[in-house]
Amino acid sequence: MYKVLVVEDDPMVAMINEQYILKNKSFSVCGKCKDGLSALEFLEVNSVDLIIMDVYMPKLDGFETLRQIRKKQISTDVIMVTAANDRESLEEALHLGIVDYLVKPFTFERFQIALQKYIAQHKALDELDILNQKSIDFIMDSSRKKSEDLHPKGIQEKTLSVILDHLKENQSKWLTGDEIAEKTGLTAVTVRRYMNYLVESGKAQGEINYETGGRPCMLYRVER
Repeated sequence: MYKVLVVEDDPMVAMINEQYILKNKSFSVCGKCKDGLSALEFLEVNSVDLIIMDVYMPKLDGFETLRQIRKKQISTDVIMVTAANDRESLEEALHLGIVDYLVKPFTFERFQIALQKYIAQHKALDELDILNQKSIDFIMDSSRKKSEDLHPKGIQEKTLSVILDHLKENQSKWLTGDEIAEKTGLTAVTVRRYMNYLVESGKAQGEINYETGGRPCMLYRVER
């Protein structure tokens, strides 16, 4: 079982993170810290496999905490959970060797994907004694995982590609779910499920159209 440390200054978010972690039987929560300084103190006397860490925290933010972890050569992996959605923050996190980067608010399914990515990478490393280019490629592919494996249950890559292709072909305008269904040959229920996923994952935009003369409907378009 993998031991996880939650580093989050918001008690409610920390509680949600803990609940999400415990839904996966491969993980246990070994501690919770409210800031980076207390996290570093915890790591001095405790072994941790994975850290779920916020960026914006008092005393020591997530990036500086991660720099200190790397500097001290503490053997642990990190998943960033943050409201920071700018490119500079993502680039900084990638340079520091994170496993994944989750932007608040995130779904339970997306959180579980991050945990599964960690498991895939960790197992790939554990199962290989001798590294050559073939085995390294296997590890890299396992850590990224195939795109269809990273989608929540019920979301298929082929269907997702059909919808995304149609959205990209009509990138300049908003589309209703019924319009997408008609052009793609999918049912309205299927389109609604996939569009909810795309909006939640930040791959598409959605807004409510109140100017229908009747019941409001959702409008969608792909992120530019």
